[in-house]
Amino acid sequence: MTTRDYQRIAVEEAWAPEELLLRYRRELESTSRSDPGFRSLWGFYGGDSDRATQLAKRLQDLGERRLRDMDAAGIDRQLVFLTPPGVQIFSAPLATSLAASCNDQLADGVRGAGGRLAGLAAVAPQDPAAAALELERAVTRLGLKGVVINSHIQGEYLDDEKYWEIFAAAQALDVPLYLHPNTPSPGLIEPLLSRGLEVGMYGFAVETGLHALRIIVSGALDRFPRLRIVLGHLGEGLPFWFDRLDYLHAINVRANRYPGVPPLQRKPSDYLRENFYYTTSGMPWEPVISFVRSVVGTERVMYAMDYPYQYVPQEVAEMERMPLNAGEKRAFFQTNAERVFALPAY
Repeated sequence: MTTRDYQRIAVEEAWAPEELLLRYRRELESTSRSDPGFRSLWGFYGGDSDRATQLAKRLQDLGERRLRDMDAAGIDRQLVFLTPPGVQIFSAPLATSLAASCNDQLADGVRGAGGRLAGLAAVAPQDPAAAALELERAVTRLGLKGVVINSHIQGEYLDDEKYWEIFAAAQALDVPLYLHPNTPSPGLIEPLLSRGLEVGMYGFAVETGLHALRIIVSGALDRFPRLRIVLGHLGEGLPFWFDRLDYLHAINVRANRYPGVPPLQRKPSDYLRENFYYTTSGMPWEPVISFVRSVVGTERVMYAMDYPYQYVPQEVAEMERMPLNAGEKRAFFQTNAERVFALPAY
């Protein structure tokens, strides 16, 4: 039993069933699969290196091994969802079927974990209507706590209105959408590849920060003002840009320079402060955590580890040493996550 008066919840923790990893391997063998980001990411993690092998074992486990790793790090609960690229690389019918199967398996794992796991639904945005229906099923029948979108959808983004049925469903269900990184889309990735920058070192932030800005600038959050979006990695760098985003967006609107930049009801930074929430996944560094908390509000920043990709058990002790009072520490580790994801309170 813990002597703390709060629990530690990690809210960006990856999972993948064996059937999905096997399909990734088959995709890598296919000459028709041309996405260089997928080949880079799963060409490595689908391989036989020690890191890839250990990661695959951890990804597939929703039981004893995962709980043992949580105990070793001092994590009481995890919010689990499908690893990138999820089902988003497949044809719409196959992706829709896989999403439902993954959600059923994740819900079973959650039920078997004695209250220590919760999950987000996978959907196939390739078929937005089916995705909205699967999200409703996953939330209302399976007890999952929201939805994950692993960034681009075969080179397309959620700012395209054809995907807004997913936004409408998430808002109607009052559940968050976790906009999680993927390797950059084919049109964005080439300059990153040769220096190994396309994944976590930089490319994930480039891709996902771009995606979030496209959603904001499109006006989607004026159409769906109660939509809640979660960004990992302390907002993929966007909190650093608030002032510049507001200044340059206003100039572009006044100049009527771009057809795709309509006037908005609020400033870009307002949406990032009012519709978005942030996790520390992969960014266990007190100065930047403190900065983000100062600009978006302490109620919007939550702890995450980024398991198993960045499984560093000692980081939890480092986070405990941050200069937070008891109430702030409880919010950071526990109650913000409980509120955002409607997790049971302890």
